[in-house]
Amino acid sequence: MIIGVVGKPSVGKSTFFKAATLAEVDIANYPFTTIKPNEGVGFVKTEDAAAFFDKVSNPREGYVIDKTRFVPVQMIDVAGLVPGAHKGEGMGNQFLDDLRQADVLIHVIDVSGSTNEKGESIETGSYDPSNDIKFLEEELDQWYFGILKKGWERFARQVQQEHLDIKKALAKQLSGLKVDLPMMEDTVKKLALNTEKPIEWTEEQLFSLTRELRKLTKPMIIACNKADVNNGKENFEKLQKDFPDHLLIPCSAESEIALKEAAKHELIDYVPGANDFTIKGELNDKQTSALEFIKTHVLNTFNSTGVQPVLDQAVFSLLKYITIFPGGVNKLEDKNGNVLPDCFLMPPNTTALDFAYKLHTDFGKNFIRAIDVKTKQTIGKEHLLKSGDVVEIISGK
Repeated sequence: MIIGVVGKPSVGKSTFFKAATLAEVDIANYPFTTIKPNEGVGFVKTEDAAAFFDKVSNPREGYVIDKTRFVPVQMIDVAGLVPGAHKGEGMGNQFLDDLRQADVLIHVIDVSGSTNEKGESIETGSYDPSNDIKFLEEELDQWYFGILKKGWERFARQVQQEHLDIKKALAKQLSGLKVDLPMMEDTVKKLALNTEKPIEWTEEQLFSLTRELRKLTKPMIIACNKADVNNGKENFEKLQKDFPDHLLIPCSAESEIALKEAAKHELIDYVPGANDFTIKGELNDKQTSALEFIKTHVLNTFNSTGVQPVLDQAVFSLLKYITIFPGGVNKLEDKNGNVLPDCFLMPPNTTALDFAYKLHTDFGKNFIRAIDVKTKQTIGKEHLLKSGDVVEIISGK
């Protein structure tokens, strides 16, 4: 699973990316060994399953603060956007190549309205940030549409002449965009498209098809950055009314970086996503003033800096992923004495058998049963797992 961070220049996209990928502790291990310059590791927040057993886990990857476990996720900082990206304008081609990899998108916008459509600085409040939401969706829709439209008539005619299943053919054609057959079947049914004569589908129908598929394959959360700047709060509240179907979260990426840096230098105790922090070190006047501003204008106003909630909701609300811990009924530790060292992010509707295969192919092939370690109950291979489960796999051989 890959999270893509997108947005036009100068809205704080890189700042958000840094805020998301900056760990508070140096002991956090990264599972992704080939991190490119525009890639990084963020962390989603979940309850530490070890707390159920009155223990504290020792993560192989990620880290624990109190009873909260931070699980690593791969992130990419997608090239900056300009109007016409789908036509190759600016770094449009790079943007689209990066975007193909992403399973979910975080669209960072400047909610204070102090950057125009090209990312140029203007008088604060003189630009409507709703334009950015519409603009990005339009770019993505046009990109998807362009891919399908290219060679459409020849493709549709061949499908019709050879009596192929149009849904299967389209799913295969668009698999590079992470489109699968169930997705295609649901969308074709929703739009009531004539599967017998795809050659008669209109451009409007094709565009509707690709727009629906874009929403399914690139779900998006809007990080309303600079919410603490001037009229950012008012703009955010307006966007909530104007885009009721969108997931929008007010953010201050700069504040998150400041808090994480302060925590790293042991000046404060801070858990990412929290609405407060505790001072533990000696602060100079500048540090005191900065932290007071963050507490008053960010944490007290928005209940967090917004960065952690954006990551969490992207993974757990939009993608509906769950956290599963491998463990044993008789022993939670590995051979080195580490408690529940591993935690896996799994897609929705993951079964015990799916999890067995995730751990090792042989576990899946030779699956006998699984045990819910918290309840000590035996579960079968079709049993649907839920977030926070600790599971022991019993296999033959």
